[in-house]
Amino acid sequence: MNHQVRIAVQLQPQHAEYAALRDTVVQADEMGVDIAYNWDHFYPLFGDADGMHFECWTMLASWAEVTKNIEIGALVTCNSYRNPNLLADMARTVDHASNGRLIFGIGSGWFERDYDEYGYEFGTAGDRLRNLDRDLPIIRERWAKLNPAPTRNIPILIGGGGEKVTLRIVSEHADVWHGFGDLETIKHKMSVLDEWCAKTGRNPEEIRRSTGWGKVKPENIDHADALLEAGVSEFTLGYDGTALDMPGLGEWLAWRDSKR
Repeated sequence: MNHQVRIAVQLQPQHAEYAALRDTVVQADEMGVDIAYNWDHFYPLFGDADGMHFECWTMLASWAEVTKNIEIGALVTCNSYRNPNLLADMARTVDHASNGRLIFGIGSGWFERDYDEYGYEFGTAGDRLRNLDRDLPIIRERWAKLNPAPTRNIPILIGGGGEKVTLRIVSEHADVWHGFGDLETIKHKMSVLDEWCAKTGRNPEEIRRSTGWGKVKPENIDHADALLEAGVSEFTLGYDGTALDMPGLGEWLAWRDSKR
């Protein structure tokens, strides 16, 4: 695979005033980061469970207006929280607001407190995956009907590593697969994805491979070359939403530039 190396940041939309999150994404844009992600939850994932937290898609609309070059998206949207036709329209609108810089990240959902507090049925992991499988074609069909249409074929990123269902869905719908784990785990998951591509008739070269770290540590960059050799070309670094300096990011951008 010969995808250009890309560096993304995931700015955690928790424990921060919105102004700080906005300033941080602007700083990432000015530094030349390729992508800025947030996440789609209603409560913090760590730290004070009842601490400050902001909603995903209204934040992406704001990011679309305050940035110029960086692509934006959720890592990842929870499919359960919005009607698929509505979600498609929201994504199309952010696509236009950003002049074609949206990446549509989506997954089946997992954080039970979100469901319980906001009145969604949690169900089983199987239920949620079946719903994702059902809704992705609906989303794509709605994009084809909207007026105005999206500015481009909005890239779909799917996160998750389930070998029986998730990676099959990735092979059918995704432009980017985001996986988790060490080198051997990632290599194994990519081989399973390639097998699914063979079964579903998809060219595996069309799917960018992505991974990352929740916290940026100096040793992570030491593993990047091996991941790149294995086929990963997008690396996501997790930062506190108030981390204007984003420690280590400059080194990652220099590494990226050395590989281009």
